[in-house]
Amino acid sequence: MNGTLDIEKFKFYIMQDALYLVDFGRALSILAGRCSEPKLVRLLLSFATGIESVEELLHEKYFKLFDIQQRTMEQSPSCLAYTQFLLAKVSLGSIEEAWAALLPCFWIYREVGKYIYQQANTSDSTNPFKEWIDTYAGEEYSDVAQQAIDTTELLAQQLSETSFEKMKEAFIYSSRFEYMFWDSAYKQQWWVI
Repeated sequence: MNGTLDIEKFKFYIMQDALYLVDFGRALSILAGRCSEPKLVRLLLSFATGIESVEELLHEKYFKLFDIQQRTMEQSPSCLAYTQFLLAKVSLGSIEEAWAALLPCFWIYREVGKYIYQQANTSDSTNPFKEWIDTYAGEEYSDVAQQAIDTTELLAQQLSETSFEKMKEAFIYSSRFEYMFWDSAYKQQWWVI
């Protein structure tokens, strides 16, 4: 919020986030290929395209600013566990479960961005994380997150109680993985061997 986060922690996070988004984009595309409803296909593909156009540019800025070498990166244990969970859900789960598994990424980033923005001194242009904060607190990102939320809720309304419970379980697991992802970046957790 105030720009005092240890740069090494942020660098670890931004590297892992870049790797995560490659698989997240892949998951969105896989799910788009499985959907039969054209509106859902277009929405998923627009989400995947948005990753490339907005978030990759943000990462590129921070990679240059902090001299991060992309070719030396590999996923941390938490990042790998999370992305493999998502890829499994979009490949093997129901369409509704897959949507629910993808939702926490959209929703949590929006809420974290808004919270930090509300607490931060937004006029402080020296905060090295200002562009990150502005991106995830911004109206454009909020609209995308709301589309994901609304679509998930719409899909949930059509389900049996058993299917809804599976959807809810996928959402909860992804939310846990989101926490693990952020926590592991802050602690810079890496492979033991």
